[in-house]
Amino acid sequence: MSQSYVIIGDGIAGSSAAETIREEDPEADVTIITDEGEPLYNRILIKEFAKGKLPEAPIGIHDEEWYEERDISLRLNTLVTDVDVDAHELRTHEGDTIEYDKLLVATGGTPVQLPVENSDADGVHHFWTFEDARRIREHAESADSGVVVGAGLLGIDLAAICAAQGVDAKYLMRGDRWWRYALSSEGAEIVHDALREKGVDPIFEAGAESFETDDEGNVVATHAGDGNVYDSEFVGIAIGLDFNTEYLQDTPIETETGIVVDEHMRTNVEDVYAAGDITEFYDVVLDEHAQNGSWGSAKEQGSIVGQNMVAGDDEEPETFRWVSSYSITHFDFPFLSFGFPDKGDAECERTYGDQEWRRLTFKDGKLIGGVLVGNLAPQSKYKKLIREEVEVADQQDVLLQENFDLDDLETATDI
Repeated sequence: MSQSYVIIGDGIAGSSAAETIREEDPEADVTIITDEGEPLYNRILIKEFAKGKLPEAPIGIHDEEWYEERDISLRLNTLVTDVDVDAHELRTHEGDTIEYDKLLVATGGTPVQLPVENSDADGVHHFWTFEDARRIREHAESADSGVVVGAGLLGIDLAAICAAQGVDAKYLMRGDRWWRYALSSEGAEIVHDALREKGVDPIFEAGAESFETDDEGNVVATHAGDGNVYDSEFVGIAIGLDFNTEYLQDTPIETETGIVVDEHMRTNVEDVYAAGDITEFYDVVLDEHAQNGSWGSAKEQGSIVGQNMVAGDDEEPETFRWVSSYSITHFDFPFLSFGFPDKGDAECERTYGDQEWRRLTFKDGKLIGGVLVGNLAPQSKYKKLIREEVEVADQQDVLLQENFDLDDLETATDI
């Protein structure tokens, strides 16, 4: 009798898991359920679409025929409302009951709503799905003024979209710099200058306090924490994600910020797994639970969990061991973060030029992450040190050499 695998979510984690399951078990029943109205698309490229740099065509990764060819049942526009882990079944908003032998939760998150007046007004945008990108592009093309709220990786995408579409934008940040958890003032200032050159004005220590609307409910201005009121026909908000776990609240599945899983993507409930943004996975290198929203991480988790869902009880499960990276391509210089640059107990940094800077982060003497601006050449070497868990914090001067080489480390023979 064939096994039935149900996957909630058709992002890169869910889709990769389905593809792996089909490869490993050609006779399996595989179903993907998603509340979106279109199959898997490239979340990395939707920002380029919103900037007006790409048409829709390259964004899609799978069409519906891709699933049909692999005998994967795809249910679009379907919301899961309840999961019964004892009965091994789930229910949808249409009242359907779907049984499973193994269940994968890969539903990602929903952008956090800013808790201020008129944050739901017309013209206030969140940036997560392809449909969001379509609305943002259409509105930004006609807007003259704008405000972006949220000093993180999605916030800077919204700022870059404003710049590309010619929107005169203010970028409001509650702290004293962009991505203050991973960058020092020196590193962040390179990004601030690049934003200004593109016509986006960073405003520090000033979040959005409320939004002003016209008689038709369209946003027209933003009241900021610095006491100023900024014209804003367009508003983009990126202050984090609420992970989609509400339909699991009556189950014993352990959740914190997201769904807690081990290094094999297994939850605390038998036959239930999770992958992608939604997971708080045990990171074997970091030696603690962590979350990571990068595309590469989610894809690898999907592949690992697909193998483990199919594996027999007597087989050794595959372990998720990955050094993630995230790049920004909005400026004249490259920007890349890797590992966990916002964690750790020690760090070091160095400036090499007006647009070249480097920062490394350590935990218990081991490299765990970093940020590279301007010169990305050392990234593979740093990632190797992270994977090998080598204690190198006492050799920071070597690690920060502009043309750093692994052979220069005293521990070179070990790696």
